[in-house]
Amino acid sequence: MSQQLTGVLTALSTPFDQDGAIDVDTLRRIVDRSIDAGVDGVVAAGSTGEVGALSSEERLLLIDTVIEQANGRVPVIAQTGATSTAEAIRLSQAAEKAGADVLMLITPYYEPLSLEETVTYIKDVARSVNIAVMLYNIPAVTGVNLDPATVRALAEDVDNIRYIKDSSANWEQALQLIHHHSDVIGTFIGWDAYIYSALAEGAAGVMAGTANVVPNEIVAVSRRIADGDLAGALELWKRLYPVIDALLSVPFIPSVKAGLALQGLPAGSPRRPTADLSAEDLARVQHALAALNQK
Repeated sequence: MSQQLTGVLTALSTPFDQDGAIDVDTLRRIVDRSIDAGVDGVVAAGSTGEVGALSSEERLLLIDTVIEQANGRVPVIAQTGATSTAEAIRLSQAAEKAGADVLMLITPYYEPLSLEETVTYIKDVARSVNIAVMLYNIPAVTGVNLDPATVRALAEDVDNIRYIKDSSANWEQALQLIHHHSDVIGTFIGWDAYIYSALAEGAAGVMAGTANVVPNEIVAVSRRIADGDLAGALELWKRLYPVIDALLSVPFIPSVKAGLALQGLPAGSPRRPTADLSAEDLARVQHALAALNQK
C-alpha cells in the first residue's frame, strides 16, 4: 500500500488479559472497531498502546497481529523507535518484512540526546528500510524537540522520511509545519484536543488515541472538513469535544481503556504500574460518553 497517508489514524490501545499478557482476540476486535468506523489507518505499538511497558517481542507480536487483522483494508503504521539505534533498526526491519506500510520512529528517551545525536539516529534508522517513515515528535518524553527547520532538513535529506506526528502540543509549531513545510512532509497532529483545528488548517491528518473510543464521531468530523463543510464539522466537534476533553483530563492510557469498556469492548487494565482510573475519574468519562451517546 503506497498511497499518500491522510485522515484519521487510530493510535491503538493494547488489550491485556487477566494474566497481563496481550489479549490477541480483543486486539483484533479493537482493530476492526476502528476500521469499521472508517478510519484511514491504524497504529500499532504507539504511546497509547503502552509501548514503554512492552518487550521487544511483544511489540513485534502486536505489529504482526495488527497487520494480519487489517489485511490491507487500511494502512498500518508500526511504531518501531527504541532507546538504541541497533534495536530501532532491528524492530524497523522486522516490521517492514511483516508488511507494515509506514514506520513511526520515536527518538530515544530516558536520557535526552543532543539534537545532533537525535538527527543521526533518525537518519540511520530511516536509511535501514525502504518504506515510508513518520517522525514522532514528543519532546515531553524524549527531552528533544524536532523543530520545523530540522524536520524539513530531514525530509529533504532522506527520501523515505515523508510524515511527522507532532505531539508537542505546541500549536504555533504545528501551524508552521502545516503551512510552511507541507510541500516536503505531511503533518499529523497527535494531540487529540486539536483534531478539528488541525484538519481545518489543512494538516495531512490526525493520530488519535481517543479514536479507539469514539471512532465514528471523529471520522464524521474529518469527512465534513474534507467535504468543505466547516460549519457542519464544527457542529459535530462541539458535541464530541466534551468526551475528548474528559478523556484527556484524566490519565490517558487508563481513560482510553475505560472508554473502550464503557463502549462495550473491555480491553483489560493497563500494564502495571499504571493503574486503572479512580472512581471519580471514571465517572467523569462515563458522564461525558453518556451525554454524547444520548444525542
